[in-house]
Amino acid sequence: MSEFFIQEQQLSRVTRTIVKDGQGKSLYLLVGRWGTKGDALSLYQMSGELVASIKQVSFTFGTRFEIYEGFKKVGTLKKIFNWPGDFYYIRQLHWTVQGNIYQHQYTIHHFNRLVMEMDKASLFTGDYYVLNVPVDEEAPLCICIAAVMDYWLYNRKKDKNNFRLDFNTN
Repeated sequence: MSEFFIQEQQLSRVTRTIVKDGQGKSLYLLVGRWGTKGDALSLYQMSGELVASIKQVSFTFGTRFEIYEGFKKVGTLKKIFNWPGDFYYIRQLHWTVQGNIYQHQYTIHHFNRLVMEMDKASLFTGDYYVLNVPVDEEAPLCICIAAVMDYWLYNRKKDKNNFRLDFNTN
């Protein structure tokens, strides 16, 4: 299982965000912005290779995000409902995101298999989000999904479609 560290409060900002390993080595660079349809975040290896991205595609009937691995679309992320707890679903991948989004303590599952676990940690260099990912190849997609969870957390007041049960989105 690999751990990935992201400086707290930097994940969904309109800035460059560095993703590091447990030894402090920079692994990925997340760039882009959110806010309007068509906005995207792109995740690059430090060598400059695009490894994943996530694009905001809809405000109608709830915000949706398309997830790309490289340049290939691999899923669509949508908030399903938030009562009594938040629940998100990624079509095509059949991943669910659930837990305490407010405290950045949640998991991503593919049926019973753990894909990612998010938590927080305080290190001597600051406060971080910690992503535990059992399969390293899934880390770029998990980092992009964590960015969307952060975006939704800090933009909840703008979300007027808090309860919607809809598994038939594109």
